[in-house]
Amino acid sequence: MMFMMTILSCKIDDIPDLDFKQEMRDFVGEIAAYARITDPDFIIIPQNGIELVTNDGEENGELNINYLNAIDGNGQEDLFYGYDKDDQATSSGDNSYLRSFLDKSKNSGNAILVTDYCSTTSKMANSYTRNNNAGYISFAADHRELDNIPAYPTTIFNENNNNITSLSQVRNFLYLINPGKFTSKTDLIKTVTATNYDLFIMDMYFNETTEFTSGEISQLRNKANGGRRLVICYMSIGEAEDYRYYWQTSWEPGDPAWLDEENRDWEGNYKVRYWDPEWKKIIFGNDNSYLKKILNAGFDGVYLDIIEAFEYYE
Repeated sequence: MMFMMTILSCKIDDIPDLDFKQEMRDFVGEIAAYARITDPDFIIIPQNGIELVTNDGEENGELNINYLNAIDGNGQEDLFYGYDKDDQATSSGDNSYLRSFLDKSKNSGNAILVTDYCSTTSKMANSYTRNNNAGYISFAADHRELDNIPAYPTTIFNENNNNITSLSQVRNFLYLINPGKFTSKTDLIKTVTATNYDLFIMDMYFNETTEFTSGEISQLRNKANGGRRLVICYMSIGEAEDYRYYWQTSWEPGDPAWLDEENRDWEGNYKVRYWDPEWKKIIFGNDNSYLKKILNAGFDGVYLDIIEAFEYYE
């Protein structure tokens, strides 16, 4: 144990002196620029790490215009429910802190997508109402695993039959990235197309190895009422996942050099030095990159997770 602790200490000591917030802004901007060569309307939504919207990461800081222009929206978890515990109200202090940044992005023209984790119907209703009053689009998830379509509300909040062609038109969304409860891709497609959500955030893979095809993504755009929705692909850029196509069985923390310790809360997820060119090559910039696969499948955009990885390195 002492030997392992020494190895970890040495690993931490070799982290370069960088502006970790700016490195993440640059990463997101590079992803956006690469994607929009293929699709000029490709949607970029980073989840969490909202402090990046100001230059110094402070509530009263100056806006980082380049970052705000590179993205189309911000995703935020736990704004009203789930920050400390699922189905528990987020403290007013934490809520106010996050909203101070979210409103800066919203006022700059970006959409705000909030995922609250609550399962009591009265709290789910309160989440939808409070987010709507704040000008945010929201989803009340009754499973943090994001593996189901909640039974409540029976009629989707702000349901409409419009054809959705841009993020600014979205009034509601479904966040379902763990399809393990579905028997097949056909089952998932049938279930989702029986709903009227304006936007669907999903994983590119059905069972960790089987990709959704462009034809299947096109089917998922159909709402039950005849309208069309946007389909956005989840992609983690601040951690590596050992069940992804790019993972090599020989990898361990420190080898490759950009791979750091396992996330203690999520088995199989590893911290990465997201500024490292070798990690970036996995995410974008070539035909075998994760983003290229997403573009080839015809998704309308990406939902970028673990943006707040800068906090770990700071």
